[in-house]
Amino acid sequence: MEKMTAFCGIVCTDCEAFIATREDNDAKRREIAKSWSKEFGHEIKPEEINCDGCLNVDERHISYCGTCEIRQCGIEKEVENCAYCIDYKCEKLDKFHEQASKAKKTLEEIRQKLPKKTLQKKPKTSK
Repeated sequence: MEKMTAFCGIVCTDCEAFIATREDNDAKRREIAKSWSKEFGHEIKPEEINCDGCLNVDERHISYCGTCEIRQCGIEKEVENCAYCIDYKCEKLDKFHEQASKAKKTLEEIRQKLPKKTLQKKPKTSK
């Protein structure tokens, strides 16, 4: 399977929820729900562990994806992920990356490989 990188830089295809969904593995869903419930301090049920990846707009996602401001912004701006955004790096992304340094590194690596023309800000239009 081709690698899928979420707007924020998390690699969806490496995520245990994504993998459990692809494998339709209820035992993994139960393990993840237990682990995430402990980690995030609120109950997550195994049936909530269904995700086809952040970039698949009309597919299944874990509940947080529905409220994720970074994901919503990426969808609205129609970018492949935040590395492609002309406004990279925004406050929302910086705040998230304080807790997710691996995601930050992923976006930085993608951004370094982009053609310079892709990274230029759009010129402001005069009125």
